[in-house]
Amino acid sequence: MQPILSIQNLSIEYRARRGRVRAIRNVSFDVQRGEAVALIGESGSGKTTLGLGIVQLLPGTARVTQGRAIYRRSRDGAPSEIDTLQLKGRALREFRWKECAMVFQSALNALNPVLRISDQFADTAQAHGYLQGRALHARAEELLKLVRLDPDRVWRSFPHELSGGMRQRVLIALSLLLEPQLLILDEPTTALDILTQRNIMDVLKDLRHKLDFSLLFISHDLALAAELTDRVATVYAGKIVELASVETTFKEPAHPYTIGLINAVPTLKGTKEDLSSIPGSPPDLVEMPAGCKFHPRCPLVESRCKEEEPELVEVKPGHQTACWNWRSAREALQTHKVQG
Repeated sequence: MQPILSIQNLSIEYRARRGRVRAIRNVSFDVQRGEAVALIGESGSGKTTLGLGIVQLLPGTARVTQGRAIYRRSRDGAPSEIDTLQLKGRALREFRWKECAMVFQSALNALNPVLRISDQFADTAQAHGYLQGRALHARAEELLKLVRLDPDRVWRSFPHELSGGMRQRVLIALSLLLEPQLLILDEPTTALDILTQRNIMDVLKDLRHKLDFSLLFISHDLALAAELTDRVATVYAGKIVELASVETTFKEPAHPYTIGLINAVPTLKGTKEDLSSIPGSPPDLVEMPAGCKFHPRCPLVESRCKEEEPELVEVKPGHQTACWNWRSAREALQTHKVQG
């Protein structure tokens, strides 16, 4: 079966006074139908830029310099293939909510503060020629119940009258109004307390099971990615440096950056002595270092790393990494020698 989304050699840059900010550099990966893929990495690695690029919501200073984002839709038994980066006008508007919806990290900013929740559902439905009146209310009531909200409490409320977790769940329900096949979540639990995060993660897992949509999950939280997704793409300096299943990513990571991220996350059984941070800071995306962009922070750096940038290679079926010393990284992990 062909993937629902294929990102092919995508590069995105921003114009800045200092020069070109190369936010996404020659990225390629697929999202299969019904699959959840996580993009993880530090802030500024390019994860959100990638999500915004797919739905053409990049700011005016950004431009796609190369690549394609192939979306394969299949409605009413009639599959078709489109490049989302080439869509314009009505075709783009229909794609954005009917085929692919994006949930942003700040629901208070995403929702219109002067409209009731009922009006925001009505506006979305009207813009796409969807349900109206009682039919829309019934559909919205169904979705609000799916995200574990009381429709009677929420329907006539303004966004400021709801808690952060409730607003986030309203946004998820709204994103599912037109039954999209692909959902992009950009840090959906940021700034929420741990219990609210738990609630939203349970909602998302329940929705995936019931509605069977594909998911692109953007996050810096490895624990959330491990719980919700099937595969993990580690992003560093605008490029995917490792791509593998969730189980492989956490049990057999092969890139020193992925290992560093995992070592920086506390566990239930571990102590604070078991934690180690990644030294240094992410590279300047205007003036990047030569060779592997992670080499100034890497404990396994060699002369080749400073001169040549590695590309993704398959280290075992379904597991790709971009590192000249991935074998050494694995051995060091096994013997607990890599400490960030």
